[in-house]
Amino acid sequence: MLTDLFTPEMFLALFTLTTLEIVLGIDNVIFISIVAGRLPEDQRERARKIGLLGALVMRILLLVGIVWIVGLTAPVATIMGLEVSLRDIILFAGGLFLLIKGTQEIHKTVEGAAEHSKDSRLSGLAAAVAQIMVLDIVFSLDSVITAVGMVDELAIMIAAVVIAIGFMLWASKPLSAFIDRHPTVKMLAFSFLLLIGVALIADGLHFHIPRGYLYFAVAFSILVESLNLAAAKRRLKKQQKKQRGE
Repeated sequence: MLTDLFTPEMFLALFTLTTLEIVLGIDNVIFISIVAGRLPEDQRERARKIGLLGALVMRILLLVGIVWIVGLTAPVATIMGLEVSLRDIILFAGGLFLLIKGTQEIHKTVEGAAEHSKDSRLSGLAAAVAQIMVLDIVFSLDSVITAVGMVDELAIMIAAVVIAIGFMLWASKPLSAFIDRHPTVKMLAFSFLLLIGVALIADGLHFHIPRGYLYFAVAFSILVESLNLAAAKRRLKKQQKKQRGE
């Protein structure tokens, strides 16, 4: 019955699951900000919206096909004594992609590679949207399985995903703008991609790195960089006062 959904227990489950989806989506927001930041300014917002709306559809399909998702954990081969499943292959490939992507972005930033030409703008937008959607599937595998373990109602799981994607839509634009304004923050975001890529590869090799460790490293790095930015802002104000003879 529909009325069975509107209970305190269901609202608590929705809140808990939504919080989990948002926390697990932090790495996704960082990736979206970096990918969209490489596009011309007039295409960035469109890439974020199309990519995230496509990701929303993919997540709902993953939830609906959860029996298939759980089946991905079944071994399909044994390599050097290690049982390999489709989930392991997907996580390993996603981790390698993030390592390659992060390394390429660092190279472009440090070496000052030329921006995309106008002729490649359409393909750049399509590639950015495709990357956002594909990586969202990789990021979503564990969170979808976790959601099914926490809640029995499909409607609650879909509602939590919709709210989480809405949060990403809201957070990705200011985060992208902040990263673009501060080159050191951009480099920090690239290093996060490398960190997440290593974690995905480790998961694919059955060596699980607790996400709490990763989030602590990310939070600590953000704290240190925030202090650096605050110190730089104070130095700039002092220099401006000296120039004005105050």
